[in-house]
Amino acid sequence: SKVPGVMITQFVEKIPAEKSHPDFSRKPIALTIQEGKLAVFKAIITGDPTPTVTWARNNGDVSDPERYVASYDPVLGEHQLQMPNVGVDQADTYKCYASNEYGRAIVTVTLNVIEAQLYLFSEQQEKAAANLKKTLRTRVEQKEERKDGEVDEKFWELLLSADKKDYERICTEYGVTDFRWMLKKLNEKKKEIEEQQSQYIEHLSNLRHIEIKTPGCAEFEFEMDLKDPNARIFLFKDGVMVPFNTDTDEKHSLRQVGRKFIFSVYGLNAEDAGLYQVDIEGVNVFSTDFKIPAVDFLVKIQEVKAVEREDAVFECVLSAPLPKISWLGKNVALEQGEKYDISVSEDMLIHRLVVKDCMQVDKGIYAAVAGMKSCNAWLIVEDPNQRGKKAARKTTQAGGGGADLIKIAAEQQEKLQKEREERMEQLKQIQAEEAAAKEEEKPAEEEKPAEEITAAPEPPKPKAKSKSKAKPKPKPNGLSDVHAIIGQSAEMVCKLSSEKCDGIWCKDGKEITTTDDLKIVKDGAVHKLIVSNCTEDDGGKYRFEADGRKTEAMLVVEDPPRMNQDDLAKFSEPVIIRVGQKATFKMDFVGREPMKVQWYNEGEEMLEDNHIKIEKSDSHSRLLLVKCQRKDSGEIKLKLKNEFGTIEALSRLIVLDKPTNPMGPVEVLEASASCVEFKWRPPKDDGGSAIKNYYIERNQIGRNTWMKIGNIPGEPHYKDTDVDHGRRYCYRIRALTAEGTSDVFETNDIQAGTKAYPGPPSTPKVVSAFKNCITLAWSPPTNTGGTNIVGYNLEKRKRGSNLWGQVNPPDEPIKGKQYDVKDVVEGMEYEFRVSAINFSGAGEPSTPSEFVIARDPKSNFMVMRAENSARVNINFEASPMPTIIWLKDGMPVSKRVTVGNTDGMSQLLIPSAERSDSGIYTIIVKNIVGQETFSVEIRVTDDPKPPGPVELEENVPGTLTVSWEPSPDEKRDNHLHYMVMKRDSIKRTWHTVADRLFNNNFTAVNIMPGREYNFRVYAKNDIGVSEPSESLTWGFSLNLAPSKPCNFDSAPIFTVPLKTHSIPEKYECYMSCAVKGYPTPHVTWYHNNVSLNTDTNYYITNTCGVCSMLILRVSAKDNGEYRVVAENSLGRAECSTQLTILGMFTEYM
Repeated sequence: SKVPGVMITQFVEKIPAEKSHPDFSRKPIALTIQEGKLAVFKAIITGDPTPTVTWARNNGDVSDPERYVASYDPVLGEHQLQMPNVGVDQADTYKCYASNEYGRAIVTVTLNVIEAQLYLFSEQQEKAAANLKKTLRTRVEQKEERKDGEVDEKFWELLLSADKKDYERICTEYGVTDFRWMLKKLNEKKKEIEEQQSQYIEHLSNLRHIEIKTPGCAEFEFEMDLKDPNARIFLFKDGVMVPFNTDTDEKHSLRQVGRKFIFSVYGLNAEDAGLYQVDIEGVNVFSTDFKIPAVDFLVKIQEVKAVEREDAVFECVLSAPLPKISWLGKNVALEQGEKYDISVSEDMLIHRLVVKDCMQVDKGIYAAVAGMKSCNAWLIVEDPNQRGKKAARKTTQAGGGGADLIKIAAEQQEKLQKEREERMEQLKQIQAEEAAAKEEEKPAEEEKPAEEITAAPEPPKPKAKSKSKAKPKPKPNGLSDVHAIIGQSAEMVCKLSSEKCDGIWCKDGKEITTTDDLKIVKDGAVHKLIVSNCTEDDGGKYRFEADGRKTEAMLVVEDPPRMNQDDLAKFSEPVIIRVGQKATFKMDFVGREPMKVQWYNEGEEMLEDNHIKIEKSDSHSRLLLVKCQRKDSGEIKLKLKNEFGTIEALSRLIVLDKPTNPMGPVEVLEASASCVEFKWRPPKDDGGSAIKNYYIERNQIGRNTWMKIGNIPGEPHYKDTDVDHGRRYCYRIRALTAEGTSDVFETNDIQAGTKAYPGPPSTPKVVSAFKNCITLAWSPPTNTGGTNIVGYNLEKRKRGSNLWGQVNPPDEPIKGKQYDVKDVVEGMEYEFRVSAINFSGAGEPSTPSEFVIARDPKSNFMVMRAENSARVNINFEASPMPTIIWLKDGMPVSKRVTVGNTDGMSQLLIPSAERSDSGIYTIIVKNIVGQETFSVEIRVTDDPKPPGPVELEENVPGTLTVSWEPSPDEKRDNHLHYMVMKRDSIKRTWHTVADRLFNNNFTAVNIMPGREYNFRVYAKNDIGVSEPSESLTWGFSLNLAPSKPCNFDSAPIFTVPLKTHSIPEKYECYMSCAVKGYPTPHVTWYHNNVSLNTDTNYYITNTCGVCSMLILRVSAKDNGEYRVVAENSLGRAECSTQLTILGMFTEYM
């Protein structure tokens, strides 16, 4: 088997063509499921004939119909074993058996059942968990103050369970700026925690952080496989252990579904915010930070009344910005998709839900959840037809607050901005007061003249984009490093404790004075050095000295890439061209070399080729796109980068072209006697220009001319009132824009007024046929009558009858294109036909199907050589013990046939089969409960006799007609056929020129003059090939040297010896070996020196030199040595092996 874990036993040596033994294309998978759930094993099995499938378990049986339900799904082709409300006692190893006449396939699968009471805390568990967590509750019990540069341990716990996309947000929240250090440290911690987790966990995935699912309830979940199902699970909040159980009435609860663990927090309040951790035996597996936003609804969602096929809009306004809220529809979470459109305004205050294409099933209560606040409202869907008919799709919307909501949101945004400004002013005032307090409390010893004030250099920062003026980070008294852009000004500031002190400024150790570009300013105790129009020469170390004290700092002059604002505004204007034209983009820039220049189209970098030319210099870059196509339209981006920073310029390329053709399907809105109204879909691409008009032509079916209707407005909709009752029309539609006219779109035929019935479907095909069910399938009609097909009617008729009877109820059309006909009589022949139904009614029926007999297909077929024994074993299950009857072709079997019955098995044995024993053998097993039947066809034949004399005749030059007398076996063996071989005087080798001939002549072609030809004819059947009948030599030959005769005589020799076998008791044993020799050796089997060839308990065959023996159920008496002896006139050969029978104890060791 190609599927691992499947064990296959083949019953026959050679399987006929187009037949196969059973195999699993999809085997059942192991299950671990909670007690009380539905457990299902599924398998897909192949084999011809169709295998019989049974289920079993190692420790128990599966006969209880309430606990075990075996079924087969013909649509999916799945065999299922269902265990509703599974119990702990059903945990076991299960087996699935599939068998037919050619073999058997077995696969095993395991079911694990978890008890329902999962991880309930006891007093001992809480005590042990508290002791175990002493070393982990660092944030509660260890209040040590962290050193400078040390990161909060909570930061690492969050990162270990976070997605990569959240790294930047968490780092910003905890003030971490060194990403490389963070990633390196995080990898080390991950390896450490994974080593700890591997002690208790086999698998951990699908971590989903905590969020509010429904009003008043928050959940987080993950998938986990525990090595020990009894391992203890602990929940902590901010380092404090929280008790929980499986009861949803409690504050904290845990539910397990398969391998998924779901933790819930009910009755939410502000105190529930914090860091939640899940530990397994003291090892952390998941951490999630729960933040409850302080937000409320300024405007709640309102009730919406919508008409069917219309969109419904719910809108609300929040008191604070929130990027996302939760929407619920009938207590089910809603997601963005085809049915729902969820959006939020730019200021994140207005949140909007659109329910598209409202139907009756959409009505109900919808809710919006933001933090701990929620609001809900009804959606009422009205039916305009009041008759349940499906209305046309509408483009209008119901509900929504409109301009009022925007006004309220704007006022709230202004209020929030004012509050932020007030808080910033308060913060600045507090910082100023703290700075003044520190100045006053400054120790007097700092005024000693010998001391030096040195500003600590700042750590390197990422290069920022161009700014007008760099502001140093304020430090008390000392200078700070300043970064300035070339050509702009820079300012260095130092504040002294006394206004009376003067100082001097130095650069690179030399005193500097005021110049045009360098100004020294003193404002009380504040001393400033202002550098105007910075150049690279201005960079360096600056020092300020005053009263014997000094402070130093660096001025770094940067030269990042920069662009002129006017050039940037001009570059941002879109470039509009037509298809086939060229487009040019150019931008000047300044900045220090080396400069990396990159051009992008819709985010994909462009590289030079035949259509893309890129020009680069130290002051500008130019992009040239030649022979532009419509697909080249999109955002064009220029990216410049050097060691000091990066800058980007954006533009847009619009390539105009004619629109693509309009699209179907056409929706017929009305097809009455007075008008035809329909609509279609606009072009997929309008070519960059708005559609101004549609140009329409009309053809009346049956005429060869098209009538010009002309241009209509640019809406994909048309109503034709100039129609004749009962006529059919076809329309051609083209889209018109400023850039041209699209290709044509042609509609299907539309009939005005009278009913248009669908055409006939395809002829029904028989999918399967059984005695109580015949399954048929068909294809829909090519002509639907201009409307949708709503169903089908299926009719049947018995052979010899003129009356058709409808299969399905008259008021219940068949919705699909396949149907199971169960109202059949076993053994009767039926034919079927089907008709399609549209809004006008049922159309013409299809042509009838072929006749099919209601009977089970033959499931077994055996071919036996005459004078060999034939054995058929049938296993069954029945209680009480049934009565067993064997029939041959419907009549009791003859006395020469031996029948043996045991508990669960019946054996039919024909000791020395004859041709007259061929036929269909049927076993009937019945008791007081019911009966079952099974049939097997046995064909007894022998090597065919050779055909009669072979004659050659030349009717046409270059060909020879080969004819022969039929084989004597032809009349009694309908599987007999012929094979023709040819040899000429040049090649002198025999090769096959025809096979599987069921007549008595054959015409050979390519007969060359000057050569001699000989032909041989063989008879063949299911057993083998006859001796040949050879023709006389035809033609004349050149004088060639006579060929030497070949001698193939040889003594017997074993090419494949017997193998040693160890078989459990009551299992079957199959031995085989291969022997060659000429003349064909006679083979004899021995067991402990006793001949087995005439023993009917052993099934012995010898086919083409492959000798095999089958023991169906081995027992202790079969233990010992087995020997095969092959003899012919030239010699003798032997081969032996040992068979060991394993007892029950030995087998399971």
